[in-house]
Amino acid sequence: MMTMIAVLSLVVTGLLVGVELSVAAFVGPMLDGLPGDAGVLGRAHGGRVLGRLMPWWYMASLVLIVAVAVSAPGRAATWAAALGGVLLMVSVVMSLALLVPINNRGKTWTPRTAPSDWREQVQRWDRLHQVRVAVITVGFVCVAFGVAVPG
Repeated sequence: MMTMIAVLSLVVTGLLVGVELSVAAFVGPMLDGLPGDAGVLGRAHGGRVLGRLMPWWYMASLVLIVAVAVSAPGRAATWAAALGGVLLMVSVVMSLALLVPINNRGKTWTPRTAPSDWREQVQRWDRLHQVRVAVITVGFVCVAFGVAVPG
């Protein structure tokens, strides 16, 4: 049972980190490279799609990480997985407090309705998102260590 939980945790959380990394490294810069205000439409649509999916994905990852921490085979593994869970929780709090408010505004924007400072708001979101990606990446590495440490 521990093996199944560990594999599920690594797959679900690893894919989460991969998606968030791809948004930071590829999707955002591609949308920023579109001419004029075209990027605002892509960001608005992405905000709506990912805004519906990501809360569930983060929660599933967190539940699986807690399960790994509870069932980890040894003290070091338990601490590593628990630290990974704490870091994922930090990213959730950070998301709710800092990123979601910007996303909630941005997902309603069109080139006609976007505020004049929409690019600055998007740049702030991007910077905060990069920090979040760093936090969840370190959390994922902790969980992977917790799974890999022999009992």
